[in-house]
Amino acid sequence: MHSARLHSLRSQVFTFTHAAADPLYRSTSPALRASHRAHRPYPQPTRQARLSTYVQSPAMLKYITADELAAIIKSDKVPGKDYCVIDVRDDDWVGGNIKGAQNAPSSQFYVHVHDLVQKTKSVPTVVFHCALSQVRGPKAARIYAEARDQLEGDGEDIPHQVLILQGGFSDFQAKYKDDPELVENWSKEVWGHPEWLYARA
Repeated sequence: MHSARLHSLRSQVFTFTHAAADPLYRSTSPALRASHRAHRPYPQPTRQARLSTYVQSPAMLKYITADELAAIIKSDKVPGKDYCVIDVRDDDWVGGNIKGAQNAPSSQFYVHVHDLVQKTKSVPTVVFHCALSQVRGPKAARIYAEARDQLEGDGEDIPHQVLILQGGFSDFQAKYKDDPELVENWSKEVWGHPEWLYARA
């Protein structure tokens, strides 16, 4: 009995500490977090599964390379209709972005995810990224995918794919900063010394 209680307490502490470290979680109110948990379409994962999810990218989501996204942008596909790019960077949005990308800051993503789903529910391909697509981009993509899958399950959506841009904007701009069809608002002052970005994900 004592062992079971200790295990339960440790699990609660583990969940709290990792949630508190997550800006997507920390920025929301307790009521909103409770609502999100109540409408989660999947059962709560085990402690080991939570750890695996925290340190790895969601297994259900796929990555797209910078070259593959560039090919989509330069194809006859229509942005906002056939595909859309969601950039979840926060204050580091300044200094350049993928042409036509929508900024949905990670710090407020939980609050606005349902509005974003409603605006993009007719778009079959949605690509997420942040600076490096290591933490903020994949987490936002997972949250969006869960919300949109629920909408599709209710018959209010179309078949779709949610992708994560491999390497984030950092790799994309390194390859395409001089191509105005792919990158806009690029700043040499920001990207001439990008070392600080590697403190972010």
